[in-house]
Amino acid sequence: MNESDIVASRRKFLKNMAYGSLLMLGGIDVVNAKATASHTAHVSHKKHIHDTLHHHFSSKKSSHRIDTHTKLVRNASPSHKVLALHNTHTGDRLKLTYFEQGSYVKDALHEINHLFRDYHDGSIHPIDPALLDQLYYLKHTLDIRKPFHIISGYRSPTTNANLRRHSSGVAKNSLHMQGRAIDIRLEGIDSRRIRNAALAMQRGGVGYYSRSNFVHLDTGSVRSWGS
Repeated sequence: MNESDIVASRRKFLKNMAYGSLLMLGGIDVVNAKATASHTAHVSHKKHIHDTLHHHFSSKKSSHRIDTHTKLVRNASPSHKVLALHNTHTGDRLKLTYFEQGSYVKDALHEINHLFRDYHDGSIHPIDPALLDQLYYLKHTLDIRKPFHIISGYRSPTTNANLRRHSSGVAKNSLHMQGRAIDIRLEGIDSRRIRNAALAMQRGGVGYYSRSNFVHLDTGSVRSWGS
């Protein structure tokens, strides 16, 4: 190899080195650009979800909005859940956080069990947390801060049997006896609106008792009755 070939080869080597460096720098820019685009898209997506939830939380009239809003609420993962409750028979009131940082709060559940007690004989039974979640999501679906008025929570087998003697509307194997059902009202809110929102949630049984002005919720299969 003569001297001119050596010079040409050296120039080619340096040129390739420079080209490779540019590619590396360009690659970094591409990666950074992708990361920036991904971050921007993520922020935009979060803002869209927030704006959509805000829009639907403020809606109170459209059944279509209730249904869409319910789906959004169901897919949300709140870090904590709060309920306000009022037992109309005992006068007991509670407003507490029953779910926090991914777990149900044991002491709060004990307080709720006591508030849901059978007021006829004072017996207490564990309340299904899924029933509390129904109330929580119903609260957000209706966009209300009022306490739920509890007409009937837990019922002992004896109480349930006694009630059956006086009413055909009491089921023999009522889920009230398992701590999986509740009858509610909301002050100033039409019970039909409560029923419609509960039906849209599709989280369990929904009964509507227009004459007595209350709505039944339970954690059994999705079904409905009443008019």
